[in-house]
Amino acid sequence: MENPNIKTVESYLYALRDKDLSKARLAPDVVFEEPLTPTLTGAEAVLAYLPNVLPLINDVRIKRHIADGEYVAVMWEADTPVGIIPVCECFRVVDGQIKEVSAYFDPRPLTNPTP
Repeated sequence: MENPNIKTVESYLYALRDKDLSKARLAPDVVFEEPLTPTLTGAEAVLAYLPNVLPLINDVRIKRHIADGEYVAVMWEADTPVGIIPVCECFRVVDGQIKEVSAYFDPRPLTNPTP
């Protein structure tokens, strides 16, 4: 049996890959954290920020899910114009919507790309 919280998280990651944020099931009060921006609160703020990220993602390669109740951790690779960036992202999913997103990755390839 497939875990519905994993499916919700995959929909978010594939929304990034497909550049179609309508597929991202974000709760209205979602909290979003990642190395390149201050913490964002609310779907409106997150959806205003994510279009800045979309040009950086050519593909999403999911490596592993770890699920425990409302929480899903995903190890994935972002195929970007500056190379592959490993990402570990932790999500909290409630009633089919993402309530929390915490992304962990090394931002240096994006902030200091080598010529």
